[in-house]
Amino acid sequence: MKIAIDARWIFPEISGIGAYTRELITKLTKIDNNNQYILIFSDKKLADRLIAGITGGLPPNFTIEIVPYTIFSIKNQTHLPTRLRKLQIDIFHSPNYMIPLLAFPRNKKGKIKCVTTIHDVIPMIFPHHAPKSLKSKMFWLYKFIMREVGKRADIIITDSQSSANDITKHLKIPATSQNKIKVIFCGVSEEYKPPATNSHKASNKKKILYVGRSDPYKNLTALIEAFAKALPEITTETTLIIAGSPDPRYPEGQALAKKLNIDKNITWTGYLSDAELVHTLQEADLLVHPSQYEGFGLPVLEAMACGTPVISSNASSLPEVAGDAAILIEPNDIDAYAENIIKVLNDTKLSTELKQKGITQAAKFSWQKNAEKTLKVYNNYER
Repeated sequence: MKIAIDARWIFPEISGIGAYTRELITKLTKIDNNNQYILIFSDKKLADRLIAGITGGLPPNFTIEIVPYTIFSIKNQTHLPTRLRKLQIDIFHSPNYMIPLLAFPRNKKGKIKCVTTIHDVIPMIFPHHAPKSLKSKMFWLYKFIMREVGKRADIIITDSQSSANDITKHLKIPATSQNKIKVIFCGVSEEYKPPATNSHKASNKKKILYVGRSDPYKNLTALIEAFAKALPEITTETTLIIAGSPDPRYPEGQALAKKLNIDKNITWTGYLSDAELVHTLQEADLLVHPSQYEGFGLPVLEAMACGTPVISSNASSLPEVAGDAAILIEPNDIDAYAENIIKVLNDTKLSTELKQKGITQAAKFSWQKNAEKTLKVYNNYER
């Protein structure tokens, strides 16, 4: 079979969806030498970067196809269907929701099978999740596209059972079609592992870490408020590290830190490369993830793999990811976050217990398993 994977979701700055796309492709190069893969890029430099990161380079059954348009362009909708037909593609896989709609007839099978990964439907659950985002400003269009994808995709892969339930509900997938939704958990890269030594833990300074964006649904302001409450009760000097690309649309976190007079206790790192993020997770004494919704919650898993204790919200998919290896709290219970931050940082026994449980829990998830299950979806295709 010829399988096209839309690799344009790998952007210059790697985020969750980019990591998912990259890891899926990388693992497929190691486990499948039968099918032929065409990786669609619009930026040759990003294609070269992907190839450079694959040990041994691309195998012979993988090729790169450069198209002169981006995922969200009109040309993607008008030109890509023809390109896919000329390439004689059997399966097209978009690692995120956007597909070339004209390539796939509504409510019936077309010549090309459409597999799409929908990680979440957050804008449909929380219309004001990120009020200054394009999805919010053009919500009517986003909702239309998502429901069209729901009708046109032959298979919808998603990251958790929680997301599967929400996709079924909000995309109005009929009972007769719900078997096309496949839950395949994300994984954690091998680079995410405990540090070789724990010398930094012996210092008198503690580091609390948050990894993610500043969109309101991420609940960063709740963490900053909880940190301010906890700070006087922590027995050692403590810094809150906020890792992620700055977003000038949402300055509420910085403003709140200044208002609470704790901005001197907070470090904003900006975007971190993979290696920098691994190091930062390894150096942290605690990760706090207060998000109101996650399709999966990759930072929780990556922190646990690095041996970093985790406090997380109990919303959406996060209990599926964390199991009993993290302290789970209602997203907006600021007092409970503060109380448990104090406990973890002051109680070495509790911290060690969470570390060991986290390493065990993270070992249950791998990109290898993700790729194997995705390949099974491809191979179940009937011509």
